[in-house]
Amino acid sequence: MPLISVRSPKLLLLVSALAVAGCDRQAAPDSQPQSEATTTPTAEKADFNGTLDIANRGAAMPDFTVTDSSGKTLKLKDLKGTPVLINLWATWCGPCVLEMPMLDSLAGTTQGKLRVLTVSQDMGTPEKVASFFAEKKFAHLEPWLDPENNLGFHYNTGLLPTTVLYDAQGKEVWRMIGGHDWSGPRTAAMLADTIGK
Repeated sequence: MPLISVRSPKLLLLVSALAVAGCDRQAAPDSQPQSEATTTPTAEKADFNGTLDIANRGAAMPDFTVTDSSGKTLKLKDLKGTPVLINLWATWCGPCVLEMPMLDSLAGTTQGKLRVLTVSQDMGTPEKVASFFAEKKFAHLEPWLDPENNLGFHYNTGLLPTTVLYDAQGKEVWRMIGGHDWSGPRTAAMLADTIGK
């Protein structure tokens, strides 16, 4: 005997729509929703309406290790001493892809004052990340991976991109949940207290 009996076509449609709308963190990358931004060539046309969140200000940087496709590892706790901007992204996320050149530029202009760490949430496809970086020829970013999505579950925002700023003591300053124009004047103002001018 079924738990729910659906006799109305409208109710069936509503239930189906709700099931499709849910986001499964464990779904294969190709099944994740694609953004229209993936076909938009310029940031000017992108929808960067991220939300600045300070609810976790003062929280310690998580003690996780990220890797690259060659097996090199980086312990996040070893980054203390310099402010760090951790950006969670994925190759299938349109706003994430649009942010990457801006983050590369930000990493170049803040070199020595801020470490910009992009960490892919692509599960089981490190070759996609490596080929994306090879194609884009980023000068200041490294292709770090989080194969178990530990950071995604830790931050628990349910949205990519998610970017978190830590001060030199490894304490969270703020989170940007969603896309953001990292080349704009708002970014300089958001970073000023942590890295200076």
